[in-house]
Amino acid sequence: MSLSDPIEQRFGTAGTVTGDAPFLRQMLTRRSIRAFRPDPVPEPLLTGLLAAGLSAPSKSDLQQVSVIRLTAPAARKALADLLPQFPWIADAPALLVFCGDGRRIRRLAGHRGHPFANEHLDSFTNAAVDAGIALATTLYAAESAGLGGCPISVIRNRVQEVSALLALPQHVFPLAGLCLGWPEETPPLRRRLPLSVTLHTDRYNDDGLLDAVENYDRARAAAEPVPEDKQHNRARWGTAALYGWSEHRTRQYAEPAREDWGRYVRSQGFDLS
Repeated sequence: MSLSDPIEQRFGTAGTVTGDAPFLRQMLTRRSIRAFRPDPVPEPLLTGLLAAGLSAPSKSDLQQVSVIRLTAPAARKALADLLPQFPWIADAPALLVFCGDGRRIRRLAGHRGHPFANEHLDSFTNAAVDAGIALATTLYAAESAGLGGCPISVIRNRVQEVSALLALPQHVFPLAGLCLGWPEETPPLRRRLPLSVTLHTDRYNDDGLLDAVENYDRARAAAEPVPEDKQHNRARWGTAALYGWSEHRTRQYAEPAREDWGRYVRSQGFDLS
């Protein structure tokens, strides 16, 4: 089974990659799904997917992840109402929130009579990375079973309300949600930055960044043209003749977002020094 075609479609890179690797093909051709059939995800399957996700690598076996399933209609509606511009949150048959959990190890340290001597940024980072790896692994497991899904980091836009809704105690924070269900769409395969930009050998080197991204912008704009009225904040930035990935994302990051995240994390008891 050749993987050359999906690699070229995804990264614009020709090559000859062969091997019996159906999971690699699945990964290379994966898409985020935001439209779902109404059919529920069977309970035993969902349990298996979460067990797979929580089998992911964990820093020092600390296992600093908690997953909250939203099943009660009122709780699901409350979360969806916080983010009405993302209707797939309300529509997804399964709705999960992956949390970094630094509370568990601190409680156990107290129970065992040991000090917790790691109140610093790395402690928060370890829990955040564990939660992200577990979310990604759960999503890949779901896709292998024919489901589709979409991470929803946008819950951090309303982090105080989400935290209250989920009754998160000190040292637990919502990293991202995950919508899962049976796909009702097959979006186009979205091209990623070329490997020459993101894959480095022996040392970091972005000497060819601007030319590579210019070519990427043109290829992606040709494959996924953005209508003028969908260009981000035209009132401020005008209408671009070539509205590629770099123009879109730098416009996005030209405006402040989630400025309260650090304050929220500190309010949950994390020392970020």
